[in-house]
Amino acid sequence: MLKLTYTDAGLYLERLDISLEEFVSNRVLLSLRSGLSIHVESSRAAFLLTADVVDLLLLKSVMSDRLSNKLSVDRVDDRYVEVCFSGTWISSDLRAEEGTLVTALGDRVEFYLHKLWKISESTLTFAN
Repeated sequence: MLKLTYTDAGLYLERLDISLEEFVSNRVLLSLRSGLSIHVESSRAAFLLTADVVDLLLLKSVMSDRLSNKLSVDRVDDRYVEVCFSGTWISSDLRAEEGTLVTALGDRVEFYLHKLWKISESTLTFAN
């Protein structure tokens, strides 16, 4: 499972060894037990990766046809590609801009997405 966390400081992508259903259930239970509000809905997320990453071809090779409606990787310009995928959005309320989107895309796809994100993040960090 992939967990994409949006905060005011940016975004962070993690690979977790837990099912999507278990993660969402745990978050709902935590909110109920702590008395905090929670909003859960189907949604989509997007983030940029550097386009010059060699492993981008490997990612595309492991993407199956069954993921075509759930995941897309499209070139934005010469330097970047946009990764867009559907999942479950979890936030404190309906209009929150900070929150978490979780999705299950399969182990190989998740592995390459996470690897590419880490490479892109280090490239962008050193470029600034």
